[in-house]
Amino acid sequence: MYVTLRDRPAGEQQSPASRAARRVSATVLLLGITSMLTDVSSEMVNAILPIYLTTEVGIGLIGYGFVDGLYQGVSAVLRIGGGFASDRGHPKWVAASGYILSALTRIAMLPVHGMAGISAVITVDRLGKGLRTAPRDKLIADASDPAQLGRAFGVHRALDTLGAALGPLVAFGLLLAVPRGYDAIFVASFAFAVVGVAVIVLFVPDRKTEPGRPRLPIGRLFKALADRRLRKPLTAAGLLGVFTVGDGFLYLSLQHRDDFTTKLFPLLYVGTNIAYLVLAIPMGRLADRIGRARVLIGGHVALLAGYLVAAAPLGGPQWTVLVLLLLGVFYSATDGVLPALISHLLPAEVRGSAIAAAQTVVVVARLVSSLGFGVLWASTSRASALFTVAILLTCAIPVAAGLLRGIRHAQ
Repeated sequence: MYVTLRDRPAGEQQSPASRAARRVSATVLLLGITSMLTDVSSEMVNAILPIYLTTEVGIGLIGYGFVDGLYQGVSAVLRIGGGFASDRGHPKWVAASGYILSALTRIAMLPVHGMAGISAVITVDRLGKGLRTAPRDKLIADASDPAQLGRAFGVHRALDTLGAALGPLVAFGLLLAVPRGYDAIFVASFAFAVVGVAVIVLFVPDRKTEPGRPRLPIGRLFKALADRRLRKPLTAAGLLGVFTVGDGFLYLSLQHRDDFTTKLFPLLYVGTNIAYLVLAIPMGRLADRIGRARVLIGGHVALLAGYLVAAAPLGGPQWTVLVLLLLGVFYSATDGVLPALISHLLPAEVRGSAIAAAQTVVVVARLVSSLGFGVLWASTSRASALFTVAILLTCAIPVAAGLLRGIRHAQ
């Protein structure tokens, strides 16, 4: 089923987002709403987590690097499993299970205060994310025209990012109303997550295995994941992911440089997500037009520029805004573009597993990045750590571009 707006009066102007939304399926829009509500929930917590852990709980930079590494990388444990389960049938229910698991962790944040308890809750939350991501992206790819995948993922990511922008705003408002009201944030986060679960369970259609088609055997899965068509894209994704610093570290760096109050910290996430929201659909359309690999590489060039601006001895809010804008460009050019790039390199019956493989490589690489950056910052300085990562990313970008050359033709 595809969304149409035939009752729109002739001549009425439409925004680019609304014109793009008309060309994607209802499944994409419903999954976007689920992701939007879930991201309101998760980003409420994520936006206060660096400050909460370093000031309330009192862990140091290396400790935060460990927690951020969990946040970035532990979802890899279930990503391949989630993709494989979705390829065997009923991807909706695999995705819904992941959303339910993450929703339960919001309320579980209330009774835990120590490092071990918080790490355990974050681990379960990220396992839920790992379980749901590939089945959700498989549903998007299966319901979309292959030539318009960039647009479809762009629309989904735009809705997802709208939630990611609203979440920190809600957290900011709660902190203004209730100083240090972290428990209120956890309760409100749980409420949004429950509504998101309801949308996918009640309204998103499932895509069952076609009658007569045998279920994907585990041996076929491993053979597909070893396919030569995936080797270069996965290598490039992993190489770039190793030099991608977690958002929390980048925002802590900006706060250390500019010394603004902790109440303003959630607004950094808002700035990035607004830029991502505005650019997600245009970047998806650009990727469909000029090549997804080119846009993916361009996004990492923007990330490199963000690192250099954040590391430089510059003062004033304009430089902080520029970093947030560049980070938004990076996400809009990579987050939906990578699964769009991967999804049609292999047959549809292993599509979920192929997407999961790419996402697994990225999150494992970012786990390594978070752990390494925490140690690097603690042993040197904020600026030195960022400049070091920028130099390494400068070397990695042309190598990744060479690995991705010709991917668009292969599709």
